[in-house]
This record gives sequence, C-alpha cells and structure tokens, in this order.
Amino acid sequence: MWFGRTTSVAAILILLCGLPLLADSLWAPTSNGLFADVKARQVGDLVTIIVVEEASSSLTATSDFDKSLQHSSQAGVGPLLSLVPEFSFSSSQKGASGGATTMTSKLDAKLTATVTKVLPNGNLEIKGQRAMITNREKQEMTLTGTVRPQDIATDNTVLSTYLSDVEVKCTGKGPAGDRQKEGIISKLIKFIF
Repeated sequence: MWFGRTTSVAAILILLCGLPLLADSLWAPTSNGLFADVKARQVGDLVTIIVVEEASSSLTATSDFDKSLQHSSQAGVGPLLSLVPEFSFSSSQKGASGGATTMTSKLDAKLTATVTKVLPNGNLEIKGQRAMITNREKQEMTLTGTVRPQDIATDNTVLSTYLSDVEVKCTGKGPAGDRQKEGIISKLIKFIF
C-alpha cells in the first residue's frame, strides 16, 4: 500500500520537475539591482543637468598719435629754374582715441536631458530641451554635450561645468523680445553712417 502511494507521489514529482517553473520577480529585468544607483548609463536614460554658466569679458584699448611735417625750398637759380618760387609748408596732426567694452552673462537653470548615444569609451552624448510660455512670451532652452558617467552624481545630476562640447542656447520670442529688436530706421541709419 505504501509502495503504491510513494510511487505515485514520486511520479507526480518527476512530472512537475520536467515542467518549466514560472515565477514573478521582485525586480524588473531592466532593474540595476537592489544596491545599484540609478545613474544614466544607456541610450534613452534621463540625466538632470544643473546649468551654472557665467562668462565675463572686458576689453580696453587706447591709442595716441602725434605727427608733424615741415618742408621748405629755396627759389630756383639759373635760366631754367628761375621760375620756381621759394616755398615752405608745415603740417601737424595730433589725436587720441580710447574705448572699453565689458560684457557679463550668467545663467542658472535645471534641465533634464536624454542620453542620445553611448560613445565607445563609455562617455554619454546628451541632449535636452525645455520650452516655457508665459504671457505670450516663449522661452526656449536647448543643451547638448558629452558627459563622463563618473561625473554624474548618485542622485543622477551633473553640473554643466563637467560637460564637454557643451552648447547652451536660450532664446525668447514674444512681446518683450520684440521690443528689444532694433527698428528699421535705426538699421538704415547705421547702414548709411
């Protein structure tokens, strides 16, 4: 009796072992694991760029010049040169010029970019764009660059100063931007003069 029951249990166990087992996992197949960070590392991943750009330049130029010229000639002597009168002239020029140009620009912003390409050396090419419309004024920011994975912090952010080949464009269109454009008459006067 026990032998028959044990045989049937053993047969059932053998049949069950041959079937594939299906079980759900706690982690998705794309997960980096329980202890891995969530830093961007492949195409399509997102990384937050903290844009901290500041540029300033100044140029000062001065020039002075002083030029003088004096010349005199005696009257001609002889039958052919008697027609040449005595003459003299002098000329003097002085001048000074100077100019200074100073430009300062500062940009602080946060922008989330997408990894568009993983380079052979592991560096990531990224691109991000943000557009915001307020009171019919459209502000657009576009950022492209390359970042090393080790420069990305554990919270998946990176400073824009760590990007190479970075290009940040900020443009605005709308009533306020149109007021800052130069008028046709001003352009015409600059062209003529």
